[in-house]
Amino acid sequence: MSKTEQSNGSEKEIVAVTKHGQATIPKRFREKLGIEAPGKVLFRETEDGEILVEQIRSPSEMRGFAARSEASTDKPASEILREKREQDREARDAQFVSEK
Repeated sequence: MSKTEQSNGSEKEIVAVTKHGQATIPKRFREKLGIEAPGKVLFRETEDGEILVEQIRSPSEMRGFAARSEASTDKPASEILREKREQDREARDAQFVSEK
């Protein structure tokens, strides 16, 4: 059972909450947010105390997400990590020498 209201140009809908804390997200809001069932949503509280409901993408939707953007380097991650460790080691050694 739900009740739809409109005020200040925003839509509202009152929905029932079961004794288990479950509520049905109205279809028009699910469609606006791109929420498909079964699925998950994120409830987030803003600094103002507002509660926001956001879509959570499924793992299958996220598959290849990072691969879609262009890489900023052609170096393998292992080589980048090796270089970073070497830089850190040199910085530590330089600090140790300057402390003597």
